[in-house]
Amino acid sequence: MTPDRLFESLWNDYIDRLCPSAGNIHKLLQQSEPLINDHIALRTFNLDPVSLEVLAQPFIDLGYQDAGDYIFESKKLVAKHYEHPDATQPKVFISELRVEQCSPRLQHIVTQLVAQVSQQEMQGDDFLSAGRPWQLSHNEYLLLAEESEYAAWLAAHGYGANHFTVNVNQLEQFDEVQQVNDHLSAAGFLINQAGGEVKGSPEVLLEQSSTMADKVQVEFDDGVVLLPGGFYEFAKRYPMPNGMLYSGFVAASADKIFESTDNSR
Repeated sequence: MTPDRLFESLWNDYIDRLCPSAGNIHKLLQQSEPLINDHIALRTFNLDPVSLEVLAQPFIDLGYQDAGDYIFESKKLVAKHYEHPDATQPKVFISELRVEQCSPRLQHIVTQLVAQVSQQEMQGDDFLSAGRPWQLSHNEYLLLAEESEYAAWLAAHGYGANHFTVNVNQLEQFDEVQQVNDHLSAAGFLINQAGGEVKGSPEVLLEQSSTMADKVQVEFDDGVVLLPGGFYEFAKRYPMPNGMLYSGFVAASADKIFESTDNSR
């Protein structure tokens, strides 16, 4: 397995199952050069055998290294990002829900879901784009959603990239994130407004925006429901004092990007 093949597998799952509109957006933005993917994001629970470290292992096996830690107190999340020595490879942002900080009801439901997953299923890299590895009822989804949109989304969709990210720095027709937003809005795509259309600033060396998640069909034990799936993100990075582009993430901005999958928006 190579990074290119792994990201190709994740992309195919993403546009097929989670964010079909990404294929159309990709065509709208690409010109003479292929689009560069800045990063992907994955979600999980902090329970064995599905913890953040387990999701990170296939990337580490391909040479990725831990490059940053983040905390999202209000959402009860922690996250890490990973970078490859080859800077042309996408960065990987993995978050996990601190289940023990949630209500007994949420802990009970999530523990039952994770108990359906074997350690063997989480080995290799196939599970990263394998979807949901557990059975789930729509009522369980609704109970989770009352407390944590993150937990509900992960329970419903399982594993796969919840977003890919266009590197705005390399676009030929646009220089600014807001220009990308305006172009996509004119084409009928909804932009995440949480915290403003553009999150971050040149001062923090990173600007980001995203579409609102596609609505996709999710099959539960007791029926099929239309729910938010994945979204497409856009990122512009600014140079640090040493002239290198900033490669990390801004927690305050990422916090608002999470809300792209909010079912209430």
